[in-house]
Amino acid sequence: MTLYPLKFRPILKERLWGGTKLKEVLGKPIESEITGESWELSTVKGDISVIANGILEGKSLQDLIESNSEELLGKSVVERFGKEFPILIKFIDAKQDLSIQLHPNDDLAKERHDSFGKTEMWYIMDADPKAELIVGFNKDVTKEEYAKSIDNDTLLDLLNYEQVKEGDTFFINTGKIHAIGAGVMLAEIQQTSDVTYRVFDFNRKDKEGNLRELHTELALDAVDYKKKDDFKVTYSQELNKVSEMVDCPYFKTSFIQLTENLELDTTKRDSFTIFMCVGGKAVIKTAEGEVSIKKGETVLLPAITKKISLQSKAAKLLEVTI
Repeated sequence: MTLYPLKFRPILKERLWGGTKLKEVLGKPIESEITGESWELSTVKGDISVIANGILEGKSLQDLIESNSEELLGKSVVERFGKEFPILIKFIDAKQDLSIQLHPNDDLAKERHDSFGKTEMWYIMDADPKAELIVGFNKDVTKEEYAKSIDNDTLLDLLNYEQVKEGDTFFINTGKIHAIGAGVMLAEIQQTSDVTYRVFDFNRKDKEGNLRELHTELALDAVDYKKKDDFKVTYSQELNKVSEMVDCPYFKTSFIQLTENLELDTTKRDSFTIFMCVGGKAVIKTAEGEVSIKKGETVLLPAITKKISLQSKAAKLLEVTI
């Protein structure tokens, strides 16, 4: 069986803080007024992506990994992660502020949850005027200061706020306290993990009238208490070039803005390639097949792909590999 460029059915998630931009801006098949997330590529248990195009339509991503692991993932990826897809890809729409949260590192996540940690990256696709993110602290704090701020409901006074606009990119390493603010829609690339420690939720209640669970005790040993300005990603936006954004142990991302066709040689790449379209539309052609992609869509190219033709007069793409 020859693998080809794959598209997947979005896994749509209602969230207390969600809105309607995933439908109105990205064209997702949504009826709810509070859809916060579209999981584009996932093998998280209970939320496994299903192929939406070609002869493999209806087959799950996990089934494909089981039967064609090296051809799909790449030999080096299989050696490192086994038959697990190491990346989780999402689009997120925050109509309201998300909870203030953080994620444990690999060691802590393995010990407590038998899971990977959760390092992630955000690319801002749309932001209302004065929309903000919370990323890290505004000063170094001690564990005791932090715990006291939780008890006294003054955590917000310790946090760093960043106004954002389209194209801004942030790298969120494990331990960094963070939150997506109201009015922000973004693309998220992260390790495959759904482990989140929620530490403050603005005292909101869900539709049943209950406060959402907080993980304040679990978080105490997972927080990075230092003020660090290591989160804003700078990258080139030169046209028709592959511009590196993030290169970390868990994923590599690049930005590509097309005004003409671009040929990529991936002969030396021993990894799958993901393209997320964050603007415009394009056609992706390979020896194994071709597929169209438009804003809000994601395509997975198997590791056997060695030459890629990106064809567009106007598109913005995020490229993700291992």
